[in-house]
Amino acid sequence: MTSPETNLLQRAGDGVRTAFGVGGLIAIVLGLLIILFPGKTGAVAMQIVAAVMAAYALVVGVVYIGSAVFSRALGGWARTGHILLGVLYVIGGVVMMVNLGATAAVLAIFLSVTIGVLWLFEGVMAFTVVKQSGNKTWTVIYGIISVIAGLSLMLSPLLGAVTLWLLLGISMVVMGVVQVVRAFKVGSAE
Repeated sequence: MTSPETNLLQRAGDGVRTAFGVGGLIAIVLGLLIILFPGKTGAVAMQIVAAVMAAYALVVGVVYIGSAVFSRALGGWARTGHILLGVLYVIGGVVMMVNLGATAAVLAIFLSVTIGVLWLFEGVMAFTVVKQSGNKTWTVIYGIISVIAGLSLMLSPLLGAVTLWLLLGISMVVMGVVQVVRAFKVGSAE
């Protein structure tokens, strides 16, 4: 016989196993889609991000315009500024929504270049702390790799974006497999 507490713990364990298994399978499927169709999945993902950004801009624009129209606390210049900012947000949102493909491409390039700049600076910063580092060799190696990776992304942002996308897909497959294995290894309710 099992007590109600034991039964509850067994059901919770089954829920965790199911969550691991389902999450792992979803990660495997998404990762394989990214690996097999990097261009299509990347375009879809970036268009979704572009659509969300466009919707955000539209909502923020309407909020700024609404706050300018209905606020009793805003003075003349503040009210005018809120209206202008709201109109700019709405125009930006409409432009992004009408041109989702171009917005997605600009976002991919922007993200790739931004990561490239960050990696470049990270590499330079690694070189500045070599003297204080406990392991100078690894610090220098890290700095060199970071600078090369940063420059690569900055000089070829679209190729870099595709490469990062593929690495994401590979990571999702590997982590999905680990999650599915975990689902089978977690103690069963039997």
